[in-house]
Amino acid sequence: MTVAAIILAPDVSAALADADGEPAIRRVVQAAWSGGALPIIVVADDPEGRLAAGISGLPATLTQPGPAEPPGVTWFANGLRAAALAVTESTAGLLWPFRYVWVDPETVTSLVEAHGTGPAEIIRPAWLGQVGFPILTPMELTDSLAALAPVHGREAVESLVAQGAAYRVLELGDPGIVHDAATPRSALPGYQGPPQPPAAGTSSTGSGE
Repeated sequence: MTVAAIILAPDVSAALADADGEPAIRRVVQAAWSGGALPIIVVADDPEGRLAAGISGLPATLTQPGPAEPPGVTWFANGLRAAALAVTESTAGLLWPFRYVWVDPETVTSLVEAHGTGPAEIIRPAWLGQVGFPILTPMELTDSLAALAPVHGREAVESLVAQGAAYRVLELGDPGIVHDAATPRSALPGYQGPPQPPAAGTSSTGSGE
């Protein structure tokens, strides 16, 4: 049982922009890898190869979106399929917009551990009650997600939850799950630390927002 990281990077220039001393995309890949995500799939329209060069040397694979596919749930579904081909034991993927550059690796580890206790659940991390990213989504929901195009990945996940998909919110105390690259790292609130074991959480069949 492994959990992939599916990093969506629709804006190549922004993904390569500086995030506290290194390109944003590299920081996200490194956090995913350090936290135990495998494989790491970056989904981007990168005809000039700039992003491919930007992740060179990192344990990540670049996957191109399908022709004429706008950024959204189809990009995530394509990333999930690429992950399943790369590592057949993949059972879930993290929906991770690249702009969430401050996610702590421990958050990834906690989501992976929580998946082991509820493999059919969509799991969304929270910081002080605010849900954020990355969102863990079971592989078995890939086709259902793709069928919800052209909505964005978050909205598609919420649609599945509204339709009755198993869902859990996991309070992890990581401000990086709600504060993206628009917040300088120096301005991030302090890490709170999870108030409960990673496997614990609030289960629901309703929307997380």
